[in-house]
Amino acid sequence: MGSATARELARRGRQVTLLERFSPGHLNGASHGASRNFNVSYADPTYVAMLAEALPAWRELETETGDDLLDLVGIVNHGANPAFAEVKRALDGAGIPAEFLPPGEAGRRWPGIRFDREVLFTPQAGRLHAERSVAALQRSAVDHSAEVLHGRRVLELTVLGDDEVRLRVEDTVSGAVETITARRVVVTVGAWTTKLLTGILPLPRLVVTQEQPAHFRVLDDTLDWPGFNHSPDPEDADYAFWPSPIYGMFTPGQGVKAGWHGVGPQTDPDSRTFSPEPVQLAALQRYAQEWLPGVDPHDLVPISCTYTTSLDSNFVLDAVGPVVVGAGFSGHGFKFTPTVGRILADLADGVSSAPRPFALDARR
Repeated sequence: MGSATARELARRGRQVTLLERFSPGHLNGASHGASRNFNVSYADPTYVAMLAEALPAWRELETETGDDLLDLVGIVNHGANPAFAEVKRALDGAGIPAEFLPPGEAGRRWPGIRFDREVLFTPQAGRLHAERSVAALQRSAVDHSAEVLHGRRVLELTVLGDDEVRLRVEDTVSGAVETITARRVVVTVGAWTTKLLTGILPLPRLVVTQEQPAHFRVLDDTLDWPGFNHSPDPEDADYAFWPSPIYGMFTPGQGVKAGWHGVGPQTDPDSRTFSPEPVQLAALQRYAQEWLPGVDPHDLVPISCTYTTSLDSNFVLDAVGPVVVGAGFSGHGFKFTPTVGRILADLADGVSSAPRPFALDARR
């Protein structure tokens, strides 16, 4: 999100410095790895409009950088989600293709996945390459004269006035500390948001969890794999072992990625174990055994990332004085990255206020 904002501000002619604590491609946050679902299955009109903006923005970034970032392989939504009909109506209204398929037809088209009820298929959805996208955003930012500095940890942020912020910044290699002043600062530090901004902004509660998806080996390389979202039936005992809905997608060269949504153990981002919680990992293998006939449930590679989740699962995109914050992406933000970058740039430029669902509001 910070990379997208830096790019957008640089394209507007602003003098921009992007500070990143870790090295390129690091594993400490929420934006690494090769795959994220570009899922369009939303009913909320704010998110649907953001998706309609994001798709051409991703394509524009691909054209500019020459990188392949978004593969529209489609996404299948299945299981006991009562909102599917509402989602279909919202997508129809926005001109985003969506269709219902009977489980038998879906199973014939995608035999690597088992379906037991009607499927909502969205063909204008698919898979984003996460690491490649971040790198492309940063290259574009540099091409538009932004300065991008890795290995720079912000130790302290102080508001000096309506148009002045001071940062104490540590070079994580040399240990040297410098002071930077700016008219505006945009803070998009994920799991570190509360640590850095407590006392500066009236943040809602943000819960940081260590999420533990895994890649499962594919048994047949000729199968087509859409992304998928699968909702449990709370009235059916067969789903009792599920801690949450599940998501997944095929990651070329790595297998099928599947993971529980937002139920990993709470963690401090500076003292993570990166080790999977065994009960949830065993449940994930059982899910693969029962619902993904196209993979080997015993041949898997666990991976680790963080979620920073607000209590309502909506984003936090707002500004107070010279400080703009983007946080609380709650495990579903990556697809919106270029749109979020535009919104945060608008907030930094003072040309718009926060969209209502994302405002810093005591009711959240």
